[in-house]
Formats: sequence, C-alpha cells, structure tokens
Amino acid sequence: MTPNSFTTQVFRAPDQFEAWRGWYATVFDILPKHPTDDGFPADIHVWPLSGLAITRTTAPSVHVRRDNGHLRRDPVDHWLVSYCAGGAHSAETADTEVQVPAKVPFLWSLGQEFLHERTHTDRLQFVMPRDSFRDIAPLLDAACGSALDTPLGRLLGDYMVGLERCLPAVTEADFPRITNAVGAMVAAAVAPSGGRVAAAKRQIDLGRKERVRQAIRKHLRTPTLGPKSLSRLVGMSRSNLYRLFDDSGGVSRYIQRARLLEAWGILSNPATTQSVSAVAEDLCFADSSSFSRSFRREFGYSPSEVRSATLENLTVRAIPRNGTPSAEAKFGELLRDL
Repeated sequence: MTPNSFTTQVFRAPDQFEAWRGWYATVFDILPKHPTDDGFPADIHVWPLSGLAITRTTAPSVHVRRDNGHLRRDPVDHWLVSYCAGGAHSAETADTEVQVPAKVPFLWSLGQEFLHERTHTDRLQFVMPRDSFRDIAPLLDAACGSALDTPLGRLLGDYMVGLERCLPAVTEADFPRITNAVGAMVAAAVAPSGGRVAAAKRQIDLGRKERVRQAIRKHLRTPTLGPKSLSRLVGMSRSNLYRLFDDSGGVSRYIQRARLLEAWGILSNPATTQSVSAVAEDLCFADSSSFSRSFRREFGYSPSEVRSATLENLTVRAIPRNGTPSAEAKFGELLRDL
C-alpha cells in the first residue's frame, strides 16, 4: 500500500512553513516555535484504510491550536492516538493539561478545543473516526486527554510501530480486519479488562514482537545477544519469547537474519570501506567462512559478489521505498474521506 504524502522540501526554504501550515489550515492552526526563514523541513505520510487512517509525521517544534472557529468550519471529531518515537509534547484542553514524553501513546480528540506544544517529533498516529469505533466510544471518551503510560499503553506504541512496518504489504481486502484489530488493541490499552486483553491477544503479541525487534536492532553487534540476554533486556520469559518467534524459525534464526540484512546494507553501500571479514567480525559471526555460507544461503549471492557489484556501480537487488511525496490532498480532505 502506498501512502498519500506531503513534504515541504519541494518548496523554497522561506515558503516551507506556510506550505505546512496551509496543508493543515482547516483542521487546526500551526505556529512555529523558532524562526522559519531558513526552512521548515517536514513531511507526513497518510495511509487511509477503511474507517481508519495511520499517519507518520516528522516536523520541527511547533504550537498547534484548534479553537471554536476550527470546530465550526471543520467539525470532524475523530479520536487520535499519537506515539512519538522521538520528541515529546504537552497538551492543554479546557479540562486537562498533560505532559507526554517520548514513547508514550497519547489519546486526544479533534472534537474539542486544544493547544499542543510539540518538540521536533517523529510521530505515528491512529486517526479513529467515531462511526468506525462507536462500540468503544465510551472508553475512548473517558480516557481522552490522557497519556497511556502503562505496560499495555507502551505495548500499544510498539504495536503501532510494528503495524506501520506491515503497511507496504497491506491490500484493500485487509482494511476491515486492521480496523477491528486496532480497535481491540486501543480498547485494551485505555481500559484493560480480562475480556479486552484476550480479544487483543494477537495485537499485544505484535507489540511484544516489535519491542523485541527493536532490542535486537539496538544490540545487533553485541556478541552475547541470544535468547537468554534478550529475555532479560525486554523483561519476557524465554518460553514467551520462543512462542513469539516460532513462525520466524526461532529467536536465534531471527537474530542471525537481522545481522545478515545489516551486512547486506553495509556491503551494498558504495561509501562503505569495510572488508568482508571486518563486516563479519563486527556483526559477531564466528569467521568469514561461516559468514559467507550464511550470507549466500540467505540471499543467493556471496558477500564478495555484492561488494564487487557495488564497487562497479551495479545493482544486485533493489530495496523499495514507501511511496513518493505528493500534495494531492490536504489533511482536512483526507479526514473527511475516512
């Protein structure tokens, strides 16, 4: 699935902030926290599913305000779940004021006035229309304006990251299933109960798996990385860890494949000067021979063949990117189409 995307970086530096502000104008107003004459590099990708949207935004620090004028002009009242992988924000409404740190989901609504202050952020969001989630509306309204800084809340954030990674493979036939899954996971996070947690079991497992994946990425070059150390890093029993990665060939296999993918990225980068043996050692393979055998089994090429092709400006395998920027629809128009 390809997202609808908008970037300010196609505009002249002095015009970038006004382009960003204009894209959101009917929904809320954006005010810069710092001078923007030298540019305001920002972009957003929007995946509109059936009755749900998922967005990824990277932008500098701003103030965001939605007032009565916006509510009258564009009376959308969708809930939003925001998760900042980097950066933080504060939020103020008529009833609440909350500080939201990075990596903590925050539930809020376009149906009320608010003032947000955001640092430079890398933010994922679920945009949840009321018509699609009316069965959990009382739960969402009761928790609106709160930071979900709980174990299940943090798993919701991990789930959001994991789901975004799956979006390139999503088809229209998957839309209803994803919308239902998101509703189950959000309900379990905002109002935990035995029934809601059971209903969201698959989504919770995806969140846990994403948490483990991030730990693997962080410790990829640690020689002792394995099921035992990983269990300790993520606070999970080894039996649960093995269960999560059973369909991936096991935890050790997943770690090895992550290291091989990292090696591919290094060897196919023409700016990299590391030798094959240095890459193997850096990524904790026992020796160059075992590294080469594993690499060939995984990709069908030897490390030396990938390195040689790269140095000769030949492409061995293309890595797709998630969509291309365009400005065909503004934020408010995308919201109304949900």
